[in-house]
Amino acid sequence: MRVTKHLCVGFFFSFLASFTISLRTTDNITVAINLRPGVFVGCPIRVKNSIRSDLKIKPGDNVTFTFTCSTPEKYFIMEIKKNIDCVSGPCPFGDVHLYPPGLPRLDRTFIWDVKASTKAGLELKFSAPWLRQVEPGATCPDFVSYNINSSIDKATVNIGTFCRNGSVSRVKLLGGVIMSLRLPWNSSLTTSGFNIANRASIKRLCIIESILKGESSTTLMSPNYPLGFPEDELMTWQFVVPSNMRASVFFHNYSLSNCERKEERVEYYIPGSPSNPEVFKLSDSQPANIPGSFNLSLQGCDQDAQNPGVLRLLFQVVVQHPQVDENVTHLVDLSKEWNMSVTIHFEGWPGRVPVMSEPICLICKDPRTCDRVLTLVSGTVYKISFLCKDLSRLRITAEKGISCVDLRWCQRKIYSLLVPKAVTQLPIQLHKFIWKLLASDLINIEITSPSLKLQQHVPEQRCNTSYSYSIVSATPEKELNVGVFCPGGSIEKIQMRNNVTISLKTFGKGFLNESKYQDLQMSFVPHIKDECSFTVSPDPKAKVYLQTPNWPYGLPPYVSISWYVVVPSKQVARLGFSKDRMGLACETGRAYVNIKEETMGAEETVRREDELLPGPRNMYHDFWVNVSNCKPVDRTQLTLQFWVTLADKQIDLGVILAVVAGAGVLAAIGLTVCCVKKKKKKSQTPMVGVYNANVNTQVPGKQGLFTKGRKNNESHVYAVIDDAMVYGHLLKESNGSVSPEVDVYRPFDGPVGSLPPSPPPFSFRKDKRSSNTEEPPSPTDTDQDTYTFAHQKSGQSEDDGDTNEKNDGDTNEKNDGDTNEKNDGDTNEKNDGDTSTSLLENKEQDGLVQ
Repeated sequence: MRVTKHLCVGFFFSFLASFTISLRTTDNITVAINLRPGVFVGCPIRVKNSIRSDLKIKPGDNVTFTFTCSTPEKYFIMEIKKNIDCVSGPCPFGDVHLYPPGLPRLDRTFIWDVKASTKAGLELKFSAPWLRQVEPGATCPDFVSYNINSSIDKATVNIGTFCRNGSVSRVKLLGGVIMSLRLPWNSSLTTSGFNIANRASIKRLCIIESILKGESSTTLMSPNYPLGFPEDELMTWQFVVPSNMRASVFFHNYSLSNCERKEERVEYYIPGSPSNPEVFKLSDSQPANIPGSFNLSLQGCDQDAQNPGVLRLLFQVVVQHPQVDENVTHLVDLSKEWNMSVTIHFEGWPGRVPVMSEPICLICKDPRTCDRVLTLVSGTVYKISFLCKDLSRLRITAEKGISCVDLRWCQRKIYSLLVPKAVTQLPIQLHKFIWKLLASDLINIEITSPSLKLQQHVPEQRCNTSYSYSIVSATPEKELNVGVFCPGGSIEKIQMRNNVTISLKTFGKGFLNESKYQDLQMSFVPHIKDECSFTVSPDPKAKVYLQTPNWPYGLPPYVSISWYVVVPSKQVARLGFSKDRMGLACETGRAYVNIKEETMGAEETVRREDELLPGPRNMYHDFWVNVSNCKPVDRTQLTLQFWVTLADKQIDLGVILAVVAGAGVLAAIGLTVCCVKKKKKKSQTPMVGVYNANVNTQVPGKQGLFTKGRKNNESHVYAVIDDAMVYGHLLKESNGSVSPEVDVYRPFDGPVGSLPPSPPPFSFRKDKRSSNTEEPPSPTDTDQDTYTFAHQKSGQSEDDGDTNEKNDGDTNEKNDGDTNEKNDGDTNEKNDGDTSTSLLENKEQDGLVQ
């Protein structure tokens, strides 16, 4: 069995490739094969008759070895290190080769350790497509990376990590250099890609040359980034830029050390500049729109030994063609604005950073001060220009603050929330304008849109305008996202507590035209009861949808919201909820929906969270809808939506028949009076008390108009009616006549109250359907019927009394005899001119006009 095993192993090894590495002593090269970090022995190396987990081949060795598995790249890495002495011997100038050949296909790192004097630095020159600097630890797309370290005496400074395909063409270093090249196991690269050009004294840590052709950009970092730049050192970047191009420098990340002496700074050498070198702090805006090539140097300082700090710098150089309109300036006058800032930025800022290949847009305060982002503040006049081929890639974000500390000074003032012309006149799209409205305790904020009104953005009623408003109200305890609104709706007013943020966001280019008609206004008002209150005047031609704030996440606990809906006098509103229940369970307290019409004696409808919501109903007067939340249990939220429609009031057929019947009775009375008139011998008419029990004395269909019941009010009482006053036009004589006095009564439709119905307290609320102890009459349609009452003229009571006394006696002598004559005389004498006595108590008068 053992013999068979050895035979099988030997047969297996015969199919695995073997490698022979022969190193000359003069090459000064060492090859080491080691296990990958974190990998256990799973593929030993066989050298002659021994099995090893690693292998080291020194100068002068000739070694043949075999891997005991077919995938050694999974287990091993290789390091090839060559020492070059340029101090005691000649430097091997020229291309640096990958040596020795015939190495196994493993991840490998070539290291060239070149010793050189600080008086004669080394220059490394890279072949096209040159190098691109990346942050330490970054992975290159092709997994091929270079690392350059400067070696001065025993100190080592990491100049940087680079990938292929970039702009870095040369690196000059003071002293020696440790250059490393990492290749993946499957790389087909056969050359190192660089050469040792020559030796030259540079009197600084290093010089990095970057060649920028056409529109391009490069990102570079200070040595030892992100660790500290060496103390009191100086280095330079040389940028080669075509003379017909423009370069701009942007510092993206930097920090400063603690200096004891000198000052950290950057210096620019720009050909043709009258003040070379131009010195800037790292915190300054760096030069832009530089014509052609230039140099940039970083100077350190003597650091505090106890607390040195860290000097580091990451920056970008962007090269582009001169812009056609770079000499065109735009005036931005913010001198009359207060507490406002305007930021012009690249599209997608601040979340999106444009990729290196994209041409950038720059905003300039002057020809040499440009950046991707420029912030303008109020109280100043600016002249700005744009270095950008496509201005549509730029955006404007502005912010304005309005505050009120003492309500006495700001209560009556109305602030217009309009985008200033200084912003809209720029050839750039407004992305967002933010108003931050700040109010102290017990001062609230009111938002109005007098002419356009506001529409709430809901799924059933989406905004289709070029801009919208996002409104957020923030109290010290909670933040309430009131919702998204756009112009052209039914919401006249929104009242909110404490601080409010209103964000106007634009959609498309139509805002420039629509912004001319903006009318949003705000004012500071006294404390309101609810967290938020809406005043709504529904559009008669559309269905209005309204929903609770914080949609769809639900109202915060213990928050109360109210809507006051205005109903025109000649219309009726239809109110309905979009679902049957509130859809939540309360952990503490109760949630309520209150509905109440703003009219005397109106029923208040109250529903709890465990009850069905009211079904669709008609509302004949202005009404309140109040929603108050409890503390919901987990995963349940209070989200409510309701709708309102308007329709013209319909006249009831019964009302029409009652009016016609009443008119018929009055006509019959008129005919009877005419007949009686013919029998009279005197010119003046007697007073007649008339009561018709068959006529409904109350307003048709208006049971709830009067506040008292029929037994308690005087709506059914008639005064003594002078037929000369009522039917004067029929009794008119040629010599003059008597004209009736007529008063007109119409139902009250004036202004109503402005306070919402009081929701039950959170601590204790009764389970009730109505807040009234007695069931009031249900409201019905309001009509515009006109009632007339006749009054006798002053100065006729004495004559009328005599006349009626005689006439009553004559008229009733045949019918009632002495009794009626006596009673009528007495009654009319007492009631003459008195309209407070009810004739219902004197039933004998029923036959008076029969």
